[in-house]
Amino acid sequence: MLEYLIQRLAISAVTLAVISLIVFTGVRMIPGDPARVMAGTEADEAGLAEIREKYGLNDPIPVQYFRWVGLAIRGDLGESIRTRETVTKTVAKKLPITLELACLSILVALTIAIPVGVLSAVRRNTLWDYVANGLSLCGLSVPSFWLGIMLILFFSVRLGWLPASGFVSFFQDPVANLTRMIMPAFVLGTALAAVLMRQTRNSMIEVLSADYIRTAYSKGLAGRVVVFRHAIRNGLIPVVTILGLQMGALMGGAVVTEQIFVVPGFGRLIVESVFTRDYPLVQGVVLITAGAYVLINLLVDLSYSLLNPRIRIKGAANAR
Repeated sequence: MLEYLIQRLAISAVTLAVISLIVFTGVRMIPGDPARVMAGTEADEAGLAEIREKYGLNDPIPVQYFRWVGLAIRGDLGESIRTRETVTKTVAKKLPITLELACLSILVALTIAIPVGVLSAVRRNTLWDYVANGLSLCGLSVPSFWLGIMLILFFSVRLGWLPASGFVSFFQDPVANLTRMIMPAFVLGTALAAVLMRQTRNSMIEVLSADYIRTAYSKGLAGRVVVFRHAIRNGLIPVVTILGLQMGALMGGAVVTEQIFVVPGFGRLIVESVFTRDYPLVQGVVLITAGAYVLINLLVDLSYSLLNPRIRIKGAANAR
């Protein structure tokens, strides 16, 4: 198990190194001069040259990259060119907002996907199954920006039940926070629920046709007991995998959703940073996002052994 964990950590470190190189190079390809953004349109050439020298923008890109990596390893992601605030401090303000949105979205997705997916598998080829598949197809087909706008028009403009946009901290006013986050969370969670529901259904159908499930039925156990005690645990293993992989899509979807609902989170910060050519902020935000994604997938891999001990034995054998 330890050998397998070390192998996974090494792969994660290499992945992060490759991502950092791609991000750093890609940010330098964004059109525009960050020194001009920082100094303003009235700045002269001497002022621009001083800013470039101060932030090392005149150095070759490999030199800039290794200097940034060296500082990042020590926990220093630089200073925002636009706000002059450290990247870590800016991220610390925005990240909890997006994490709350992501957690609420996952809660919405799991609340919809698991019961519907299990019901669809147990009632296969019935009206319940057809309705569930239709809902899943709708969730995959409807663009999140369209769904977000429709929710605002219906619940905020027409009915006046929910605020259309904005954000209030949970610790400041829990009710105001949830009323503003419920629509963004539903928009993000709907697409994820559709994916998880289909995966749950397929996985449960496979598990329910296994020999040990037929044995359980032959012993006279009730259908509900067989499903909840013997089938769901194994059926959820592929769902956990998909949930980990979908975290990247969740962060990508948060960019659009936060723009629609004017939620000042991580996704909105990325968009503003790109438009203002704020190199350190873009690099820091993307690196932290990628790190979180890699960490989540590592935890997903490790969680297999908790859900099914046979996977741990097999993984350890393969590692040897």
